[in-house]
Amino acid sequence: MKYSQDCKLSRHSAAWTFSLLLLLFSDQAVTPQTDWPYVGGDPGAMRYCPLDQINRENVQKLQVAWTFHTGGLSPEVRNSAIQCTPIVVEGVMYLTSPDTQVIALDAATGRELWRFDPQRSRHRHLYHRGVAYWSESGGQGGKQRILFATPDGYLYSLDARTGRLDPAFGREGIVDLREGIEGDLSGLIYGVSSAPAIFEDLVIVGFSLDESYVAGPGDVRAFSVRTGKEVWRFHTVPRPGEFGHETWRGESWKDRGGVNNWSGATLDLKRGLVFVSTGSAGFDFYGGDRHGDNLFANSVIALEARTGKRVWHYQLVHHDLWDYDLPAPPTLVRVTHQGRGIDAVAQITKQGFVFLFDRVTGKPLFEMVERPVPSSDVPGEKSSATQPFPVKPPPFAHQGFTEDDLTNISREARAAVRAKLEGARFGPLYTPPSLSGTIYSPGTIGGGNWSGAAFDPRTGLLYVNANNLPRLVRLGLTSDPRAPYWDYGYLRLTDQEGYPGVKPPWGTLTAIDLNRGEIRWQVPLGEFPELTRRGIAPTGTPNLGGSIVTAGGLVFIGATMDEKFRAFDSVTGKLLWEYKLPFGGYATPCTYSVGGRQYVVIAAGGGGKLGTKSGDAYLAFALPETKKR
Repeated sequence: MKYSQDCKLSRHSAAWTFSLLLLLFSDQAVTPQTDWPYVGGDPGAMRYCPLDQINRENVQKLQVAWTFHTGGLSPEVRNSAIQCTPIVVEGVMYLTSPDTQVIALDAATGRELWRFDPQRSRHRHLYHRGVAYWSESGGQGGKQRILFATPDGYLYSLDARTGRLDPAFGREGIVDLREGIEGDLSGLIYGVSSAPAIFEDLVIVGFSLDESYVAGPGDVRAFSVRTGKEVWRFHTVPRPGEFGHETWRGESWKDRGGVNNWSGATLDLKRGLVFVSTGSAGFDFYGGDRHGDNLFANSVIALEARTGKRVWHYQLVHHDLWDYDLPAPPTLVRVTHQGRGIDAVAQITKQGFVFLFDRVTGKPLFEMVERPVPSSDVPGEKSSATQPFPVKPPPFAHQGFTEDDLTNISREARAAVRAKLEGARFGPLYTPPSLSGTIYSPGTIGGGNWSGAAFDPRTGLLYVNANNLPRLVRLGLTSDPRAPYWDYGYLRLTDQEGYPGVKPPWGTLTAIDLNRGEIRWQVPLGEFPELTRRGIAPTGTPNLGGSIVTAGGLVFIGATMDEKFRAFDSVTGKLLWEYKLPFGGYATPCTYSVGGRQYVVIAAGGGGKLGTKSGDAYLAFALPETKKR
């Protein structure tokens, strides 16, 4: 990881903070900037910035500096959302609208500079999480490009100064990502929801796909930023003769969909490594047609960024039957273990685990054990007898389900949920789907999800928000021999009022010490005001959208169904500030400085899987300006 891409210390920052960062990254060049040039803040997605103008002492003074409405809301697209983290380069902010228009703003004022409308996917449910920036000659007089890809499978290159398509890239600025793909993709999802990764002159993309028996290939692909030509492709389902092919029994590898890197990639620029995390193989809940461990599904993979060749991998779920995709890109961190600093990779999961690996070798830094798990009794299924469990850190989400976990917010709620248990099976983590129905926890939106984690290199603390939301999955026999079982019940377990059917907290924010492998603190994240008025302590809410951490000692996060944006003390977890957004902040914020003033920006687009009202706003917060004499 090269720290030269991180944010710049403000003129108000203390010198000791910068000195400490120099020590932490003494083997790397450090050239601080005022920008947020990657959706994750830096190439390794730490989501940390050493700005401290906004800090514990003054965060309560934050006010809205500007608001920008993107447009692009459509009554034909139900629950549209903005999941984009803006990037900021040289005082210009680049972001996307609910319908995937790309817009450039003056980052200090929110004034629109240009916009590009791809005019595609108008009537689809769109989720888009950001764009990437590339420049030559350090951006000083050379070419500057904004690279982004759309959910319907097109990759674009725009001039960062004007928003015009680059005529040298692909066909007049556009690459059709479906070209060069074996098989028929008509009628299938094959697109991109996350920001691409940029390494030297390569743009690296992973794909969002169907999760059924018939789905597109999940191969990771790299293209030339200058020409749009494909440079390499990594087969996430190994072909004959490739490493891992034997983990697919018989011919089950053929035409196999899924195994996709939908959450985006991270980069170690110094070592020339790209890190990807993958999802499950299709179909999500039945694997009788894909016996074996199914590499490289549910794996962290280190690839050579220039060639796409595998360096190492670690599979975190064998033969997935729970839709336990690795939901967020690996976070590149530096930790201290046994008295020495180690460059590492942290991977959060839907199950509520944090797995920590040596970045170079892939060796787990905490002990990993293969534990026996319940077996499937669905005809034709051969579930894995064991699954990997990290001994440390402890899970950050509740795992498994028993009657003791039933909601306790009222007798009526408990009775309503208990009635839904009739005939269903439940038990520890990795209890498999069944014909009678299985309640399993965490459910398909976590634990952790695409919101990922933030890491403070000064303290070794990793911050992750999570859901405690069981799912009920019931398999049923179909008449199609190619797809013998289907999920006829795929429901959240809720009470009679629609609240989660388990004991609170339903949403949490957790600080995890990666040096020691311990949870430092955990607090409920969000509340249902109507329950608070009944005298029920804040329960946390289902949440989607991530956090950032700053040298000012703050963790900023939206994500919650109560539509609030919050700042927590990064050391204690104490809530220091909150603001009611016009729409839910189901995205990860960013922070940057322009003209000596620090801003924090979050997309307030609502909608999405949490189903609150949809919007099209970005809000920037800053401290009040001091009057000039």
